[in-house]
Amino acid sequence: MQRLIWAVTDDLTSDDFLGGKVRAFQPRKGYRAGVDPVLLAAFTRAKSGQSVLELGCGVGVASLCLAARVPELALTGVEIQGSYADLASRNAAANGAAFEVVTADLRALPADLRQRRFDHVIMNPPYFDRAVGTASDDAGRDTALRGATPLKDWLDIGIRRIAPKGYLSLIQRMERLPEVLRGIEGRLGSIIVKPVAGRVGRAPERFLLQARQEGRAAFRMAPMLIMHDGATHQGDQESYTPQVQAILRNGAELPTGL
Repeated sequence: MQRLIWAVTDDLTSDDFLGGKVRAFQPRKGYRAGVDPVLLAAFTRAKSGQSVLELGCGVGVASLCLAARVPELALTGVEIQGSYADLASRNAAANGAAFEVVTADLRALPADLRQRRFDHVIMNPPYFDRAVGTASDDAGRDTALRGATPLKDWLDIGIRRIAPKGYLSLIQRMERLPEVLRGIEGRLGSIIVKPVAGRVGRAPERFLLQARQEGRAAFRMAPMLIMHDGATHQGDQESYTPQVQAILRNGAELPTGL
């Protein structure tokens, strides 16, 4: 499909991902996709011809980055905020991606979607517990970062949509790892956790997780992904490690490293 073009406005920006392989319109204010959905896409082990469901797809960056790396995927996204879902659909058209976007609450999915199973379910759930902390003044940002749906519900809804031997892939803050593991215990196996740290010597702040329906392999902790070279920030120049540069600029896969 040929890329379509929309104009940047006072309310929207046009941002490049994967070195320009993906271009996405985003709200100028509010929640804006950054590195995390790109890492999630890189960590997802999808193959051509498979189906992928992204829960909470926002403007579609994770799915579109995955589509740029793996051709001929059947992509579906669910997003509760209508304005973000509309942008995801527009971004899919602009990038020539076959990406079906459904505007819905995860807890009230359309009947036809509840009957479907997917080879991969991916998600970047809100990082913060709504019961803790202060709400953002921007409704879109608050929904993306704190959300009204508990993390356990995200996991339960996602697991129900995974096909036999299919995969769940997600990114989340490190302090919520115990909560995630409790949510998938006894339901998914072959769990791999890959911590993500800003620099060498720093504790990981986030983690990527992959788990499999009917998986039987033991729990494994993969080598840590280091985002930046050097022990400290050195001015405004880019300092991503070569591996992270390959992911963010060239759309490289992020293997578990096991």
